[in-house]
Amino acid sequence: MNKPIQDAYIVAAARLPIGKRNGYYKTTRPDDMLVHAIRTVLGQAPALDPALIDDIVAGCALPEAEQGLNVARMAAMVAGLPHSVPGVQVNRFCSSGLQAVAMAADRIRLGDADVMIGCGTETMSMVTMLGNKVVINPSIFEGNDNLGVAFGMGITAEKVAERWQVAREDQDAFAAGSNQKAIAAIREGKFKAETAPFTVKTRVPDPATGEVRLVERVVVDDEGPRADVTPEKLAQMKPVFAAKGSVTAGNSSQMSDGAGAVLLVSEKILKQFDLQPLGRFVSYSVRGVPPEIMGIGPVEAIPDALRKAGLQKSDLEWIELNEAFAAQALAVMRSCELDPARVNPLGGAIALGHPLGATGAIKVATLLHGLRREKMKYGMVSMCIGHGMGAAGIFEAL
Repeated sequence: MNKPIQDAYIVAAARLPIGKRNGYYKTTRPDDMLVHAIRTVLGQAPALDPALIDDIVAGCALPEAEQGLNVARMAAMVAGLPHSVPGVQVNRFCSSGLQAVAMAADRIRLGDADVMIGCGTETMSMVTMLGNKVVINPSIFEGNDNLGVAFGMGITAEKVAERWQVAREDQDAFAAGSNQKAIAAIREGKFKAETAPFTVKTRVPDPATGEVRLVERVVVDDEGPRADVTPEKLAQMKPVFAAKGSVTAGNSSQMSDGAGAVLLVSEKILKQFDLQPLGRFVSYSVRGVPPEIMGIGPVEAIPDALRKAGLQKSDLEWIELNEAFAAQALAVMRSCELDPARVNPLGGAIALGHPLGATGAIKVATLLHGLRREKMKYGMVSMCIGHGMGAAGIFEAL
């Protein structure tokens, strides 16, 4: 069990409704989404002086174009924070948002900071998958060990499905269940506490007058979940990555846009400003696996995070396991013997979407608000990561 110098407390956690690629946010900049998330968490702690923020750590998986140029610092300035508040952008692909929260927490736990923001943002509408230019070092391919780096994520999911014997029927049933749980959660208002409604502004030209009209729309709920998804309908979809494969668009995560933010403080700040904590950061682990089976990465990270936390698997009452693909999520659940009833009780990325670098921060918000609502104690956020890695972070609700 690791012993920090001091604890890092989460006093606010919020996210935007997740939008489909080319959906809600097709004309919304990712730094504007991040600004809204940052302003929301600071608004939930109004007594705290923003000038005390030691740093903003922002995750982004494709840090270029509209979400390049250090999106953390750009968002801090657009949000109107004092120039004394710095920002840094981090990239660990799909775990970037969770990595940002962990790095923010570590600064506090080491006694190096008192107020931090860990966050993430991603537009898959403006910046396409893999970005605008992919140049892999050719030396990677001199042997056979790293060939998986060149595989598309879907191919790695097929490899996991084959090696861990995850049947197509099981993948489709899992995907349908993700949608059903998400639809029920939206209907019952279970995302309300964590969600920051966002006003989408679109400028529409009028060819007749030459004028540009401003159209505003407030988005409240996640765009992705579908009430009409059934295993039978999913079974009709063709594999998209391998001719005789089992991974389809229906049992894979959606490409999405979104942002989330988490405000962390030390105990000194907690008492000084009389802040009420949502939870405590407990531990974090990231581990590597062969790149061709990257989806199994959490199998290595989860036990390590539990070891660092001094906890048992049975202590985890709520697990947010990113559903990159149903195949890898099921393989992880089976390999780690995770209780399906405790995994993604409100649905996952297959239904809600996966805005890459934002997902980790979004899931931290979902986890903490869910733990408190259900009066649970410990929970975990975990995901697989491109190039063969897995991450897991453990949190305690207070």
